[in-house]
Amino acid sequence: MTPLQMFAEVVIGGLMTGLMYSLVALGFVLIYKASTAFNFAQGAMVFFGAATVVGFAELGVPFWFSVLLAVGVMILLGVVTERVVMRPLVGQHEITLFMATIGLAFVVEGLAQLLWGVEVRRMDLGIPDVPIEWILTNTGLLITQFDFFAATVAAVLVGTLAVVFSRTKVGRGLRAVADDHGAALATGIPLQRIWMMVWAVAGIIALVAGMLWASRAGVQFALVFLALKALPVLIIGGFTSVPGVIVAGLLVGVAERMFEVYVGSPILGGGTEAWFPFIFAILFLLVRPEGLFGEKIIRRV
Repeated sequence: MTPLQMFAEVVIGGLMTGLMYSLVALGFVLIYKASTAFNFAQGAMVFFGAATVVGFAELGVPFWFSVLLAVGVMILLGVVTERVVMRPLVGQHEITLFMATIGLAFVVEGLAQLLWGVEVRRMDLGIPDVPIEWILTNTGLLITQFDFFAATVAAVLVGTLAVVFSRTKVGRGLRAVADDHGAALATGIPLQRIWMMVWAVAGIIALVAGMLWASRAGVQFALVFLALKALPVLIIGGFTSVPGVIVAGLLVGVAERMFEVYVGSPILGGGTEAWFPFIFAILFLLVRPEGLFGEKIIRRV
């Protein structure tokens, strides 16, 4: 493999990983835009979604029907969360909402382990993790079928949601709610319906992300922390920008992979993918604290 081919493979691999990060970060952004709440429980929802699919399958339900059942469960989880936990806290300080989601994370994690057990289990989506032959033959690049499938699913879902929330009536309602709850309510926008829809969509996003991550790492508690790797994407892209998390996810994915290949493995002994995105985000904060697409907020102190 030539240096140019190696560089191209690293960049492409980083872009595909970045799409996965963008997918998880999108769940955070949608909830933050709708309620100004940072949903610390998003990682727990990723774990819960993956565990639910495998749990139904272990009960004898056909796999893809288990996925459909899990979609319903995640929608129900999002709706119940909004109705029982978040709606009574509307208008409260952001730190109150944040603390509520921390408590919610522990509840969801405990519920997943209570219902489906704590042992690590395998999830097989039926996509082989082998190189795509025609790409390898014609370009010399090693891209596996599973990586391509995961990146395609993430790209389609992220792109679809980006269009829905930027071009549709629901999206305009969400932007109005994000700008001013009171003004949105005064113009007849159904706040409660918007909040419920956003939490339901966040549940579906968590399920898809959980299935894709679990296919590589297994269904285990560590999925909670894998999901939190989306935090650097949020910091860089901006907590309120859907296009921002898409661009930031791709940027973080490429930067992470290039640092690991060209610096981490040969100089630091590897393992830099676990912490480099956070260092990258901290350095970015020093230059642009509001993120790439975030808005500057001026507050009276």
